[in-house]
Order: sequence, then structure tokens, then C-alpha cells
Amino acid sequence: MRRRSGLTAVNSPLFILQTLDRHLNHPVELTLYGRAALALGFPSHEPRHETTQDVDAIIPLAQLAQLRADEQFWSARDTTNAELAARGLYLTHLFTEEDVFLLPDWLNRRLPIPGSFTHLKLLRPATLDLVLTKMMRGADPEDLSDIEFLLRHERVSEADLRAAFERLRFADIQELHDAFRAAQPRVLALVKRQGHLPPSS
Repeated sequence: MRRRSGLTAVNSPLFILQTLDRHLNHPVELTLYGRAALALGFPSHEPRHETTQDVDAIIPLAQLAQLRADEQFWSARDTTNAELAARGLYLTHLFTEEDVFLLPDWLNRRLPIPGSFTHLKLLRPATLDLVLTKMMRGADPEDLSDIEFLLRHERVSEADLRAAFERLRFADIQELHDAFRAAQPRVLALVKRQGHLPPSS
């Protein structure tokens, strides 16, 4: 927690996952994305990333059957959501990798998220994969702002991005395809603009 203007500010994704960890009784691996991945996976994250009210995760296909059968995990998830409901916080969408826009080799390029948890092992997709997931809602202003943050953190060339567009494994939903295509020129413009700025420290 940090203090801002005399008030205690809570890193909401961290608080959610600490609560989940407390209700677990065995090791569980989660791959975070969305703003929770930004708030916990990047030391230079912005304060607004800590205010997201939920935590989203991607379930690798290799992990799917095991997690589906893990009744204690789902019980801990439900208990966590019930405990945090009054605060408006919750562990929400758990998507399979087939439901999220990612590169084919995304699983091998994940990065660990450090933290003092008893049972949880947290990871995040590589920065380029996070950019792609942020394009699933089209040119959403908040997502574009997050993409701009990611591009400041790690320089991505226009060539890298265009190659990623070609290699991307699409979720099988036409609406998402259309939204992604609508976002492409906006994101390419952000990459070009970042190319004229000095690297972020």
C-alpha cells in the first residue's frame, strides 16, 4: 500500500491475489494479463494501473484440464470474490489461450511476476503479446493508453509489430477480428511516435 494525499491507496490487483492466496491450500500457477499484469509485472507501472477492480488470467491449454478439476481453486476463487464483493473487487475472467490474441510461441516467452505469495506462482505474457491482447477491443482509449505505456517500457519496431500481426493466432470470433484490424493503424502510429522518443528509463 502507498499513501496519496493522506489516504491509503491499495494496489487492487495485489490485494485480490493476496486474498486468493490466503484461501488456497496448494500451489497454483496463473498467467495474468490486462491491467493486473501491468500493475504487478512492471515496476514502472502507473498509479492508474493499480485501480483496476479485477484480475484476468490466461489458462494455457496444457493446464486447462488440471485447473478445471481443481475444486479447491474454484472454491478459493468464489470465497475471494464473496469476501471482496463489498469493495467492488473480484477475480474475474479466466480465458483459455484460444480466446486471447497471442503469438504461437507466447507460452515460452512468459515472464515471472515477483511477489510474496504462499501458493500462487504468477507470470505475465511478454510485452509484445500484451500489446496484442490490448488490441482485442479495437481502438479503445484506455487500451491505447496502456499500449503506449508498454511501448515506452520496451521498444518494439514497426517491423516487429507487422510481423506479429501476420503470425497472430486469432480467437475465433469475427467481432474481435474486426476490432483488432481497426486498432492496427492506431497502434502502428504509436510505434512510429515512440521511435522518435528516447528509451524509457
